[in-house]
This record gives sequence, structure tokens and C-alpha cells, in this order.
Amino acid sequence: MSETAGRTGGPHGEPHEARVIPISRGRSRSAHEPPRDRSDHEPPRDRSDHEPPRDRSDHEPPRDRSDHEPPRDRSDHEPRQDPGGGPYAPGDDHDLWGDGGDDGDRRLAELLAFLRRRLTGQYEVDEFGFDAELTDKVLLELIRPLYRHWFRVETVGAENVPGDSGALVVANHSGTIPVDALMLQVALHDDHPDRRAIRLLGADLVYRLPVLGHLSRKTGHTLACREDADRLLRKGELVGVFPEGFKGVGKPFSERYRLQRFGRGGFVASAIRAGVPIVPCAIVGAEEIYPKIGDLRFLARALGLPYLPITPLFPWFGPLGLVPLPSKWLIGFGEPIRTDEYAPGDADDPMLVFNLTDQVREVVQQQLNELRLRRGHAFPPFL
Repeated sequence: MSETAGRTGGPHGEPHEARVIPISRGRSRSAHEPPRDRSDHEPPRDRSDHEPPRDRSDHEPPRDRSDHEPPRDRSDHEPRQDPGGGPYAPGDDHDLWGDGGDDGDRRLAELLAFLRRRLTGQYEVDEFGFDAELTDKVLLELIRPLYRHWFRVETVGAENVPGDSGALVVANHSGTIPVDALMLQVALHDDHPDRRAIRLLGADLVYRLPVLGHLSRKTGHTLACREDADRLLRKGELVGVFPEGFKGVGKPFSERYRLQRFGRGGFVASAIRAGVPIVPCAIVGAEEIYPKIGDLRFLARALGLPYLPITPLFPWFGPLGLVPLPSKWLIGFGEPIRTDEYAPGDADDPMLVFNLTDQVREVVQQQLNELRLRRGHAFPPFL
């Protein structure tokens, strides 16, 4: 067919020449041809990669976003999906791919590194056997729930304990089983501004026991003797002592919160020789965990123990009787008593040592009376 084969009339009836439209131009537009307006009734088509994005109508169904298209703002009312497919609200703790996952990976890496150091022996202990890493990462972690949630311990006056120098903490001793020593250790590690580690002086009976003696050395404690006390204080360590000894920890419940004799004042002599302050400490709450109402003396003597207590629960309930009662605890630290005004040779003056020992004892007894009034009932209602 020729280009002049078909004719039609114009507006006044004049004939004009008809054009043949190629099929290719009817189906696709040239890249240089400007885009034409789409009719409202025209069905949607695929957009070219070179065509600028158009505004989406409110009634237009959602489509897949192109990789090159910038992300759109999410509405505050639009629910977010977590990796499990459920709704996610801002601040949720179950974001598996957020900070929670990173924190879990970090903790796992720290645990593996700790175990590797333990197995290869790449850890440090001091001359007394103190293993700071094992104490912080394992032992204190085990007893911290008892401190925080069972006894609900509160500390008072922790700022009275020096943060970067040697000092001697003198505390009352009670509780039938010396749990108060462990709680004092956690209090100074967790609640002191400088997180201090206390080196407790223990009786020789503790270090004759195979397991307990080894753990005591690992956690920084040592034998209650003049040589060890002097060396620790001169190194700038925080040393703790319970001058009542077994007389205090094993006294009957009827004598609770009455201080026993403080011995011959050897701890005062060590503080004078080192020129460090003495910090009086009162612990309220330990008296009620194992109320001692009797003593199996014959069996205790046979086992080589200073006493074998009878409590309202032990030995009647067997192992359950060893669970401590959840009394409310307060640990208070008084103002330091200075010793640097004395010469080191004054530690050999028995009258001076006796008077200073009696002064410390009176201060601790006064603190106990004040903290008991402040605490109130030993077993307050659980909220």
C-alpha cells in the first residue's frame, strides 16, 4: 500500500493525506520523547529506571521499593516487626539483632577469655594468694544475690573509708556462721565510691579447713597475726578485723548486739605502727539469721569446733535449717580514728593500746545501738 492510498475529508471537506503510523512507535516511546500525561483511567505500567519517581496517591496500593529509592519516613502509628515477625515497640528488650545481641556476644567472649586464662595459668596473685579476677568474676557474683535480694543490705557512711590509702576497719562479729564477713566484703566492693577490696584477718581455724582455707586466701584474706597485718597496712591495703572472734560470732541470741571483749588490742598496735586510721564499723542484721538458742558442746568438742549451735531450725529440719533467715541488714562506717599522731614506738605502750582499744569498742557499740533504732524490725514485710 502506498502512502497516498487512503484519504479523508478535512473540516471544510478538503481532502488531506493520511499517514501510516509505524507499529514500533505505537508500542514504545523514544528515550528522547517527553513523557505524556497519564489519564486517570489508564492502567498502571512499569516505570523506567530513568523516569523520576512520582507522588503516590493515598488510594494507590503499596509496591516494592527500588534499591535506588531513598527510604521513606515511618509513621509513629505504623507497627515495626522484629526478626520473629511480631510487633516491635521502641525500647523493647527483645531486639535480637540490636544491643542485646552485641552484649551477649561480648559476655560470651569475656567468659571464654576468662576460662582460657584459668586453664593456661595466665592470671596474677599477690604474695598472700589474693586472686582479684577470680574474686570479682566468680566469688562475689555468687554471694551478691544474697547481699542484694535476701538480706537487702544498706550501707551508711561508706565515704568514711579512705579510697586510696591504708586503713583498718574494726567491726562487730555475730551470726553463728560468719556470713557478716562476706557481706562486709561485698559492701566495700560494690557500695564504696572507689570499690575497695578488703583484706580480712581470720582465725587459724579457718585456714586449717581444706576448702574454706583455700578460698579465703584466694579472696584476699589472711591469718590474723601481727606480721601479715603490718605488711598489708604498710602496702596501703584496706584491712578488716573482728576483735570479738568466736566469742562474738557464737554468742547466744539473748546477748545479741552486746559487744564481747576486744582481746588485747593487737589490731590497734598494728594501726599505730603503720600510721593508718581506724574505721569503726557496725553490722546490724547478722544476729537474726541463725538465732542461737543452744549449744551441742560435747559434739562440738569431738569435732574440734568452738561450738555447734542449736537454732529454731537446726538440726530439726536437717539441711533446710542451714538456710539463713532473711533479716534486714544495715552496715555503717563511722568517722576514722587517727593514729598518725603517735610514734611507731607507741605501739609497745600497753596503756595507750588499751585505752585506744576501749575507745574503738565504745564507738562501735554506740553505732550498733543507733543502727538498730534506724532499722526497726528485723523482718519487715516484703513488698
